Amino acid sequence: MKISMRKTSASDSFGPASAKKRTGFVLVEIIVAMVLLAIALSSLAALMYSVSQQGMVASANAYRNGVLMEQVNKYEGIPYASVAVGKDSVMVSTGPYQYSRVVTVAEPAANTYKTVVVIVKPTNSKYKPDTASFIRTNARVPLMLCTTCPAQAN
Repeated sequence: MKISMRKTSASDSFGPASAKKRTGFVLVEIIVAMVLLAIALSSLAALMYSVSQQGMVASANAYRNGVLMEQVNKYEGIPYASVAVGKDSVMVSTGPYQYSRVVTVAEPAANTYKTVVVIVKPTNSKYKPDTASFIRTNARVPLMLCTTCPAQAN
């Protein structure tokens, strides 16, 4: 039987001898922490990508709505007789929003009304095309305001 004269107490377990036993354990802790950090950051990166894509789509929708409103205001603002019947196609390849625009004006009833259809199709396939259609009518002048009309002659 061997008898040791070495003191054993709770304070000895935190000394330099125990540090030699834990050298590999610190490395494992660092690796586990790095893996957890990588998982958290990759999920945040996926979220940021999704948010940025939605922001780009929202921006493109705003540009598309602006183009549609510009054309609707243009065709509603000009006199009825100046709205030419036919089809007008334009391709815009400059600026932040590239698109093709087709405006079709038809006159189903002569000198009564015209239908206007505006189609905006983005060149980027991620964005959706959109259409605006409206009817322009020929304004009728009331006879009481007409001083040169034959019915007002008497």
